[in-house]
Amino acid sequence: MANTTLGVATIGQGPREDIRGLFAAEVPRGTRVILRGCLDGLSEAEVLACTPTDGDDTLYTRLKGQRDTKISKAAVIARASATLAALRRDGATVLVFACTGEFPPFAGDAGVVFPSRVLNAFVAAVLPSGRLGLLIPLPEQTRKLTAKWARPGLEVMSQPLVPSASEREIATAAERLAAHQPDLVAMDCMGYGPAAKAIVKEVCRVPTLLAITAAGRVVRELID
Repeated sequence: MANTTLGVATIGQGPREDIRGLFAAEVPRGTRVILRGCLDGLSEAEVLACTPTDGDDTLYTRLKGQRDTKISKAAVIARASATLAALRRDGATVLVFACTGEFPPFAGDAGVVFPSRVLNAFVAAVLPSGRLGLLIPLPEQTRKLTAKWARPGLEVMSQPLVPSASEREIATAAERLAAHQPDLVAMDCMGYGPAAKAIVKEVCRVPTLLAITAAGRVVRELID
């Protein structure tokens, strides 16, 4: 697909050059990559008002790519359709919703790549049974995300790790996972990058799946 435009919707605010740049590295040369955030256009006070009601409503993001924060999943869903519509008006013909959370159906989501579905299917294909090591952003997400991944024959061990963690903090979290001898590690947040994956893989010494690059490679298949 020549001169394709890829639209990336983040759950927080743009710009997010870390996310845009990783998708740009995965797609064919010449692909235009544009990014919009579901919380774009909100004041700082309005963003801070998007507080989660409980662990099930909690998402992690980085506002304008710089400040860690917890936001309400319901607030994101309320603005998701408009964000995707804006990307389509920008000319995007392939779209990705850059969050590994699970989302209910909403207007405009047809044909959109959801990284959670990509990562879950990937794990199910390569690890039908065994031990899954799971890295998640926040401790309060442990119950919900462990339940999301659970299935018969799969033992899930979760470890919280904020994506802005230092190399030492990443290694420590990986060491805690390694103690459970996982067969595979999944890094369940779009904020984790290749550098963090390299540390986790070196410590755990098992295949390690990174959500953003897994989704990026699926997007490339849609564009090529």
